[in-house]
Amino acid sequence: MPTSPSIIAEGIDCTDFEEVGIKPDEVEVINKPSTTYFKDAWRRFKSNKVAILGLLILSFFIIMAIFGPLMVPYKYNDSNLKIANQSFSASHWFGTDELGRDYWARIWIGGRISLLIGVLATILQGTIGIIIGSISGFFGGKIDSFLMRIVEFLQAFPYLVWVTLLILIAGSGIIPMILALTLTGWLSMARLVRGQILSIKQEDYVIAATALGADRRRIIRRHMIPNSMGVIIVNLTFSVPQAIFSEAFLSFIGIGIKPPMSSWGLLVSLGMSQLTSYPMRLLIPCICISLTMLSFQLLGDGLRDALDPKLRH
Repeated sequence: MPTSPSIIAEGIDCTDFEEVGIKPDEVEVINKPSTTYFKDAWRRFKSNKVAILGLLILSFFIIMAIFGPLMVPYKYNDSNLKIANQSFSASHWFGTDELGRDYWARIWIGGRISLLIGVLATILQGTIGIIIGSISGFFGGKIDSFLMRIVEFLQAFPYLVWVTLLILIAGSGIIPMILALTLTGWLSMARLVRGQILSIKQEDYVIAATALGADRRRIIRRHMIPNSMGVIIVNLTFSVPQAIFSEAFLSFIGIGIKPPMSSWGLLVSLGMSQLTSYPMRLLIPCICISLTMLSFQLLGDGLRDALDPKLRH
């Protein structure tokens, strides 16, 4: 016969057991401190050593682009044929070029120009892309169809074809370069933001805001764009090296920055003709371009992982 529960409990000391479950005095105890989305993203970003390495490399190039030319008593366009084609020395750390100009100053002035063009072009094209993509995704209908047909038409031709055509029309220089990169670089951002807005538009908080009579511009500004910022920031981070490479390519083929101004792409173009005699004039700007693009890629990967809500823990 089965043993009854009363027989099993007989002779057992209840103090040998511990009550399991939630204790009343611990119900409201906070085991994990509350934090905001961006604070948690920063915590995860700091734990990514590769992303921190990319940030340090990028910080180095930014600092050197700002202060590097000030570290030597020479200007980037001061020529002196008597000291032309010198090698590394205490007075000219990177030597001099064929016109006797200090190569250290020209490298970091070139970095300043390349980074300036890359960052400003990315900010402007990101702003245009966010505005166009938000309007297209939120309003939909004929507005969405009209804007997307424009995007598809512009994307039917290679990116550098439009940039080259615009620079040939507007002329060379920093401002025409930035405008050319901006007027064609917003397309991918617009499509990305449009997709995000179409997804977010179906969320409950957006439907509730619409039902409560919130203005459309307010919904876009306060709800949709902030909730897309993670994807937008990552895309902007990846767009900067693309803009830097575009500037370097256009300067390399001779339709970008013109001498005596300096940029990394122009220095690579000039260094190609002197590769056999003075290889460092090609290697130094190539290394600068490669490391800068690598740092942005590492930074973008780190931001993508840090801003992904699915990876929160």
